[in-house]
Amino acid sequence: MKEEKPVQISGIPFGTTDWSTIERTEHKGERGCAYWSTQNFGAIRVRMVEYTPGYFADHWCVKGHILFCLEGELHTELEDGRTFVLKPGMSYQVADNAEPHRSQTELGAKLFIVD
Repeated sequence: MKEEKPVQISGIPFGTTDWSTIERTEHKGERGCAYWSTQNFGAIRVRMVEYTPGYFADHWCVKGHILFCLEGELHTELEDGRTFVLKPGMSYQVADNAEPHRSQTELGAKLFIVD
């Protein structure tokens, strides 16, 4: 098996982020809303995302993410029909243009996302 090289993160000095001070932007779904607090570090986007209870995405996403569930419960459906449930302490990862996916939550969820 070929050993994979880790991602190289460069050009980002050490820093801290107080997410409570980052402006939130609203992104409406087919139902409910997502609130994003976003920081960009070079080509890396880092977000704290909160979905309201009842949120249902209005599109199939093809962007790659590493997503970590902090609170609530997130249901993610792949375009091929498979579904996955994330609860606090769980994560998923998907590459750009690999598997279209969309999310929904009945309870609401808070996520940390790197993409």
